[in-house]
Amino acid sequence: MNGEDRRKELVKLLHSEEKALSGGALARRFEVSRQVIVQDIALLKAEGYDIISTHYGYVMQKSLLAMRTFKVKHTSAQTEEELSLIVSLGGTVENVFVWHKVYGKIEAKLHIFSPLHIKQFIEGVRTGASVELMHITGGYHYHTVLAESEEILDRIGRALEEHSFLVPEI
Repeated sequence: MNGEDRRKELVKLLHSEEKALSGGALARRFEVSRQVIVQDIALLKAEGYDIISTHYGYVMQKSLLAMRTFKVKHTSAQTEEELSLIVSLGGTVENVFVWHKVYGKIEAKLHIFSPLHIKQFIEGVRTGASVELMHITGGYHYHTVLAESEEILDRIGRALEEHSFLVPEI
């Protein structure tokens, strides 16, 4: 099992358990070292999962909201359209992040959930001395999106794909 698959299984396991799971127990279950589990937990936290480390082990904070990360690509001129599409379908754009080959993950919190927030963000980008993060990676970037259900996230994914914003999984 590769690291990405292990982390997906780790999220499912932590989400389904009511009690804390120790690093040692997780390491035995996935047949890896405890240090690998510690690294996996750090990566999952960086992706936005609310995992708490207790003296009993790891616990996933359960949210009433569904969450999904979308990999997208578009131009600066299309940013407002992309954000409006997500928000109009019931999503909240929690963040934007890119994977830089040297710096690793570079993230900015957004918490955009209304047309007013979109307008403020677009105005800030257009009047500021900075550019959007996506410019460091040729337009490729990720958004963590929250919604009330998986169905809403599915609709958002289909809409992003229909508008050619969604980057296909390889």
